[in-house]
Amino acid sequence: MDTAIKFIALDKLSSALDRISEKLDVWVPVAPKDGKTVVRFEPYRSGATLELDYQSTLGAKGVLLPQVETLFRFSCRKDANKPSKKRVQLEDPAPPPLTLIFGARPCDAKGFLVLDRVFSSGPFVDGLYSARREQTLLATMVCRQEDAACFCSSVGGGPADMQGSDLRITPIPDGYIVEALNERALPVMAWLEHAATKLQIAAAGKMQEEAAKRSVGSLDAEQSKEHFLQRFNDLNYWQDMAGQCISCGICTFVCPTCYCFSITDEMKDKRGERLRSWDSCMFFTYTLEASGHNPRPTRLERYRNRIGHKFSYFPEKYDGMIACCGCGRCIRSCPVSIDIRRVVENLNDATCSPRSTQRSQS
Repeated sequence: MDTAIKFIALDKLSSALDRISEKLDVWVPVAPKDGKTVVRFEPYRSGATLELDYQSTLGAKGVLLPQVETLFRFSCRKDANKPSKKRVQLEDPAPPPLTLIFGARPCDAKGFLVLDRVFSSGPFVDGLYSARREQTLLATMVCRQEDAACFCSSVGGGPADMQGSDLRITPIPDGYIVEALNERALPVMAWLEHAATKLQIAAAGKMQEEAAKRSVGSLDAEQSKEHFLQRFNDLNYWQDMAGQCISCGICTFVCPTCYCFSITDEMKDKRGERLRSWDSCMFFTYTLEASGHNPRPTRLERYRNRIGHKFSYFPEKYDGMIACCGCGRCIRSCPVSIDIRRVVENLNDATCSPRSTQRSQS
């Protein structure tokens, strides 16, 4: 098996992905068209225009945790021996195919590491997520540039961080250098035709070195766990930070590390399916109980919970891991321009807001 470092020329990218897609499913960030502005990961189709120069609007989370997925199907039938009773037959979904996510960013890989702790570790393992994770290879692009919303270095990542990735893609002026980072990725390397030259490998090494030296973001999140708890009851602070929140939930849907979901049964005639769908802790109905009580009835309480989960509760439960990858997607997409970095930075600023015990209303 050929495991050499490979090179894909810019004008040969489509043909390379065509070959790979004959062997497995390939997901890529597709450039918008028809006046649309959203760049999202979609199944690769020959001739598709990829967006590899900039971060996608939506990350690759949906490949492993689909926005809507079937947990199982079921059908109800009359018991021939006892007509007053029904028999329920269950049908599991088909096993996931071998999949390659091509062109993800280090922040996307960091997002999967967060999801892994929730769905694939501990006493309760999510079988569907874990099966997809096991069957999925992640080819991650070294970031050539970032924008004003990025802050991956502030939460333990970086433009060249390959933790959680299977292949490294390094952009150079005339194409892409592809390297296997583990044995799982070796078959993909064999499907690429052209070995990289020494000059191309040197150019990639220089780019990787420069990216590794860049520190993206100045947020100090190390003490956020304790600072959040100290600010928990300061409702004036949360009013200052997130009073303009409209509970649209877009921050949770574009976030690579958010994983709230709801489960519903959809049925027609005697057949149906149980679906898992993305939900959002920013929605009033997410925590609404059958009794009518809601432990987080206001927007401020919901936003406070979102910050607390990412920077306090999750690190407390998972050995200090922050449930934020610093991708900045929530900052770019928020319609009222709430900046999560400002909220976290000001947690330890005693002058930001006076203490208050008054309850803010939604």
